[in-house]
Amino acid sequence: MCGRMAVTLPQDAMAQLFSATPSNDLPRVPNYNVCPTDPVHIVTSAPNTARKLSAMRWGLIPHWYKKPSDGPLLINARAETIAEKPAFRDAVRARRGLVVASGFYEWTKDGQGGRDPWYSTRQDGAPLAIAAIWQDWTGQDGVRQSTCALVTTQANTAMAALHHRMPVLLEGPDWPLWLGEDGKGAATLMSAAANDILKWHRVSRTVNSNRASGAALILPSQS
Repeated sequence: MCGRMAVTLPQDAMAQLFSATPSNDLPRVPNYNVCPTDPVHIVTSAPNTARKLSAMRWGLIPHWYKKPSDGPLLINARAETIAEKPAFRDAVRARRGLVVASGFYEWTKDGQGGRDPWYSTRQDGAPLAIAAIWQDWTGQDGVRQSTCALVTTQANTAMAALHHRMPVLLEGPDWPLWLGEDGKGAATLMSAAANDILKWHRVSRTVNSNRASGAALILPSQS
């Protein structure tokens, strides 16, 4: 599962890191509480063109939806079934991207049922490149939206202490294959990261609200 993210990397640094051309409608940064249906930063590639860094709605909308709320909010796609689900199977074959984030939030419950948030980042301080799929959707008003979902997989042994699922995190050498630049075989990348890739710490329950904002959201909790 991945239901909330933070993005702190400047947009020009993202573009440079992924050798991508930025669009002019990128979401504002920093954003310490990126929520489902918010725009996210995503890197995509097409044959004979430069990589593109653009904005997409977090929450893939299948082409048969007449409106975004016609079915479940599809923010994540399970790696184990992504090639079979009608909402995802075409996208995973032909429309893959990398969502850029600084970290993501996960939750555990205390003895009273309260939800404690945890913020996960890479141990080396580098940004996260999260495997994603995308889909253009056109509403009844004729307006087209680009939408995406993150790819998740069974958590590794370390992350399982927080949650049984985790996003698929890709290393630099694997980006071309996932983006379709290095031919076929991207399915082999949809596995959990090594146990030593991530670290995490508990943060304030303030982030439990999707309206919360500010850098304090990712600071270690003092309680």
